[in-house]
Amino acid sequence: MKINSFGVVGAGQMGGGIAQVAACAGFEVILYDLNDPALERGIKAISSSLARMVKKEKLTQAEADQTLARIKLTTDMADMAATDIVVEAASEDEAIKKTIFRKLDEVCQPETILATNTSSISITRLAAVTSRPSKVIGMHFMNPVPMMQLVEIIRALQTDDAVFDAVQQLSLDMSKVPVDVNDAPGFVSNRILMPMINEAVFCRYENIASAEEIDTVMKLGMSHPMGPLALADLIGLDTCLSIMNVLYDNFKDSKYRPCPLLVQMVDAGYMGRKSGRGFYTYD
Repeated sequence: MKINSFGVVGAGQMGGGIAQVAACAGFEVILYDLNDPALERGIKAISSSLARMVKKEKLTQAEADQTLARIKLTTDMADMAATDIVVEAASEDEAIKKTIFRKLDEVCQPETILATNTSSISITRLAAVTSRPSKVIGMHFMNPVPMMQLVEIIRALQTDDAVFDAVQQLSLDMSKVPVDVNDAPGFVSNRILMPMINEAVFCRYENIASAEEIDTVMKLGMSHPMGPLALADLIGLDTCLSIMNVLYDNFKDSKYRPCPLLVQMVDAGYMGRKSGRGFYTYD
């Protein structure tokens, strides 16, 4: 099972990053979003990311130009019919993802692999809404996608071994390091990471220390490259809350209860970097 063509649903931070690394690896990429402004924001972010790589001499200008030329933008999901794999990178909302998977199942060829970049939602449940559950798999990239090596490859209960093998090889072709993970809430990365971030938010909620001091403790004391609250802002506080809710709803364990401050900040529209305000303020 050889993958030659690549589709991405969602031109946001994660989807744009996935499209970029696929195009850098030589794949022809179709990038879908609901409207032209979303696509324009996505391709602008990809262009900026490539420009930074050229400046750091990780790419030549010619390679950056060729990468951009491999990305086709569309607002018509039917264009995904021409792809060997589609990676869904929409909001971390199960209902939205199920709607997308039903549509992709309808428009794509029967042999097309349907992958999801979900960071916590059951791959098995997403697979079950399609007529091709054996061809559904999780492909969880880390943020920022162009910089981070890890990809969690998550098998649904229904996933064929041949599909897993093809996606594992695809990850290697994209210069990523695939890790075999079974389907469970939060998988490995967010099962560990999000409770840590949530506990950092509790430290702020209880006024144990400022955001800067909490992050400094984790950076200097635990050698983390970024503090947990700055990382939460980068990920998006709404996404952090969604993942904590998935963990709490699935495990029914109070240790996964989202911090009230995290809930309140999302209610206020303080989503982190993407909104200009989270635990820190951004231009």
